[in-house]
Amino acid sequence: MTDKPHDNALHGRHRAVAIWCAVLVAAMVGAAYASVPLYRLFCEATGFDGTPRVATAPSTRVIDRTVTIRFDANVAPDLPWRFEPVQTTTQVKLGENTLAFYRATNTSDRPIRGMATFNVFPEQVAPFFNKLECFCFKEQLLQPGESLEMPVSFFVDPEIAADKDAFWVRHITLSYTFYPVAAPKPGVARKEGGPATPEAVQRNEQPG
Repeated sequence: MTDKPHDNALHGRHRAVAIWCAVLVAAMVGAAYASVPLYRLFCEATGFDGTPRVATAPSTRVIDRTVTIRFDANVAPDLPWRFEPVQTTTQVKLGENTLAFYRATNTSDRPIRGMATFNVFPEQVAPFFNKLECFCFKEQLLQPGESLEMPVSFFVDPEIAADKDAFWVRHITLSYTFYPVAAPKPGVARKEGGPATPEAVQRNEQPG
């Protein structure tokens, strides 16, 4: 009988600890989900992790130095598309506004939505690789058997020639990977625009 108050107090402390642990876990999960868009915005603004910047205006300065751009295309295993660059490489001058095309074909017998993630290699050039327009900024819907040529407009900032970490680069790879995106539910408008992250795309990875 004399142990009951002690046992009750101990049980109360254990329950309080359990509640606080549950609150902490919930807060950490919420922070993880919030960190995805924040991380994406950080990468777009700084070029971190090989993410090209999104330019608001074309380049107005061109210098007489060229780099070779290689175009790379990949498709997630669960997306029945064929995806490829129309031109595998091109040479551009630093600051030259350039237009390139990729081609996607839906090889299935149903309409499918897809969205592309992207990065550039080597990572040092990301802060200088600027996109003006890109098919990767929004979802793409392909009907059964449909093939679509999709543009990407970009330039490489001439300031790269003076950067201590990236001045040596003569070859740049622009890489895309398409992922399936679920069809929007009836009556629900889908928000488009802005580069996607793999985390955002894979949350809806079943084809629609």
